[in-house]
Amino acid sequence: MLLEEKNIHVELTHDLLSATAIMDRVRSPKAGAIVLFAGTTRDSFDSKPVKQLQYTSYPPLALNTLLSIARSIKSKHCLTAISMIHRLGVVPIGEESILIAVSSPHRQEAWRAGEEALEECKEKAEVWKLEEFEGEEDSVWRANRDGKAGVKVQKEGLDVKDATG
Repeated sequence: MLLEEKNIHVELTHDLLSATAIMDRVRSPKAGAIVLFAGTTRDSFDSKPVKQLQYTSYPPLALNTLLSIARSIKSKHCLTAISMIHRLGVVPIGEESILIAVSSPHRQEAWRAGEEALEECKEKAEVWKLEEFEGEEDSVWRANRDGKAGVKVQKEGLDVKDATG
C-alpha cells in the first residue's frame, strides 16, 4: 500500500524494511545530504520486558495523512525528496517499524526535516501499536506515540476499534 508524487513516497507494508532501499528513493545528484531515521523495537518499555510490538492502521486514512505530512515537510525544508515507510503487523525486537529518509542540498535542512517528519508521523498518522510484554497476559494499545497512556486489553476477542475508542 503506497502513495507517490514527484520526490515523495509514503508506504505501509507488512514486509521487512530496507534502509538501503529507502535511501535510494531519495538519492539525487542535487542532494548533498541524506538523513535516515530508523525506529526499532527495543527490548523494554517503562522497565517492562517487551516481547514484541504489533502495528495496525486504517491504511486509506493513514496513507493520506503520511502524504500530507511528507508534502508539508518537503516544502517547509526545501527538500530534494522524502520517503516514509511504516511497517504493520508483528515487529520483533531489533527490527525496524518505521524508516524515514530525506534528502536536501544541505545537511541542516535534512536533520531538521527528518526529526520533524518523525514527530508529525507519531502525532498524526492513524497507526496504533499493541505492546506485548514478557510474562504478562495483558497487552497495551497505544497511539503511535512514546509515553502516551495506553489501554490494557485482553488478547482474546479484541479489535482495534474497541482498544482505541
